[in-house]
Amino acid sequence: MSTHYDMIIVGGGPGGATTALYAERLGLKVLMLDKKGFPRDKICGDAISGKSVFYLQELDLIKDIDASPQVYVDSILFSSPKQKVVDIKLIPSAMHGITEGYVCRRMVFDDILFQAAKKKVETHEGFTVKEVIRKNGQACGIRGRNKDGETVEFNASVIVGADGANSIVARKMELFDNDLDHVLVATRAYYKGIKGLGHAIELHYVNVVHPGYFWIFPLENGMANVGLGMVKSELKQRKINLRQAHLEAVESPFFKERFQDAEQLGDIVGWNLPAGSKKRKIHGAGCMLVGDAASLIDPFTGEGIGNAMCSAKIAAETCAELKAENNFGEKALKRYEKRVWKSLGGELNLAYKLQRVARFKPLVELVIHRANKRQEVSDWMSKMIAGQVSKRELLYPQTYFKLLFK
Repeated sequence: MSTHYDMIIVGGGPGGATTALYAERLGLKVLMLDKKGFPRDKICGDAISGKSVFYLQELDLIKDIDASPQVYVDSILFSSPKQKVVDIKLIPSAMHGITEGYVCRRMVFDDILFQAAKKKVETHEGFTVKEVIRKNGQACGIRGRNKDGETVEFNASVIVGADGANSIVARKMELFDNDLDHVLVATRAYYKGIKGLGHAIELHYVNVVHPGYFWIFPLENGMANVGLGMVKSELKQRKINLRQAHLEAVESPFFKERFQDAEQLGDIVGWNLPAGSKKRKIHGAGCMLVGDAASLIDPFTGEGIGNAMCSAKIAAETCAELKAENNFGEKALKRYEKRVWKSLGGELNLAYKLQRVARFKPLVELVIHRANKRQEVSDWMSKMIAGQVSKRELLYPQTYFKLLFK
């Protein structure tokens, strides 16, 4: 087609829609494509972090989230393999100054973002991308099949891959990386009628998937998102059937009473989460990857929406700069990658260290036990989650070991 776009975004989820919204604000001509029609489900834990809330506020979408079916959360409840429990209240993050988050089904959340973007930029639903068109190695367009089955081409200065863990853009641009030591695998099922739900997201370190965790996230109308996750290489090494492990966790003595009158709504489903525990290349000549396509999921919590929205804003800003310079080459786009890692690299590295620490059951037991007994340890955990613990403290463990053994 003859129309030239500044940016073609492949994928209309949070990463893609956020990129579109920021790009439109910067005066870019944008086309957003998605192979599905909205609203559509996305397998996920459904947690919307304080970081996500920051970008939602910037985009003036909080009122839409508040008006939608959701539950706000203000704490994280942890339990150890020996069933010690501590409820950590969230405090304002150092970076974004926001305490509370939400749990909102992706069927609802993604549609809010997508419809907001659809009002601002050209969108095509039901469009399946087949190829990234390249000229002399430079991405310059896409070829695919529209909802009527017709083969169509679009051209643009930059292609943004916001198309998830199995990104066609990453594959076609030879940026796809499937290192199983840095991929999480998880289940999800919806339930109604679980006892004891409140305004906390729950992360339980259970033996059946150690080193991993079992989660219970509250939703509207007495529903909950329930699942478990662990590193994929560990899953394969231990030959764990994740669906069976999910059922074992639900039926275990610690949770059996809470699930006694609960109804499972639909099937237990699974998916892969590419984690940001490995620094990958996320740009090429004429292309950028955002969100899950860039493997930016938090390796400790498994949350990816906030990082997707962060990378989306950086992608839009970088594209606007490069348009002014009329240069979308690989060297020029390197600044996008540098900015993403500068913004997210520190916390992703910390999250990876926490994931590694959580492999040691005695240490998990100690931290949760001490946090349950002593407010200063609980406060320290809150600060760590909020990014208010100094780098020195994190780099030199003896500083917080003194706190634990005081």
